[in-house]
Amino acid sequence: MSASESVAGVADNNNPYEENRHKFTDQRDAVQKKTFTKWINKHLLKCQLMVGDLFQDLRNGHYLLTLLEVLSQEYLPHEKGSMRFHDLQNVRVALDFLNRKGIRIVNIRPDEIVDGNPKLTLGLIWTIILHYQISDVVVSGEDSSLTAKEALLLWSKRTTAGYPDVNVRDFTRSWTDGRAFLAILHRNRC
Repeated sequence: MSASESVAGVADNNNPYEENRHKFTDQRDAVQKKTFTKWINKHLLKCQLMVGDLFQDLRNGHYLLTLLEVLSQEYLPHEKGSMRFHDLQNVRVALDFLNRKGIRIVNIRPDEIVDGNPKLTLGLIWTIILHYQISDVVVSGEDSSLTAKEALLLWSKRTTAGYPDVNVRDFTRSWTDGRAFLAILHRNRC
């Protein structure tokens, strides 16, 4: 390592922007983990199951398969063993199921979920939430060719309807004060 690289490394460690960026990222990940865990538990409650730690409890694939069974109302085979091979197979069955349903899973391999990769686990759950929450939107009397973004906006409008000072019109200005996000959390709390 050269002297300039050493100085650059020290500068990065003392850079307030980088420190704040990492702190913000950690806080955002913690909020997502908590929110996604509540969403999963809301559905797993139908099977008298509950996830405690999202990154740990999804590793063997059983909770993930059960969640998909509840959401899709279809049976999915579970490997009964407790070896890594069984965990990988369970997650592979879940990812293959999502692919067959046309739910695009990009760059997520079974081993990454089994290893408890936080970013990819959050990404996987977000993809599942988007698909199943959007598919729950009933668009009566509307064009059934809505894009996912349009359907999500419609769902956001309907979910926040009736909350004072919340008027969702788009995905930019409508969210800047945080009220729309809080209204959605309030409406969907367990």
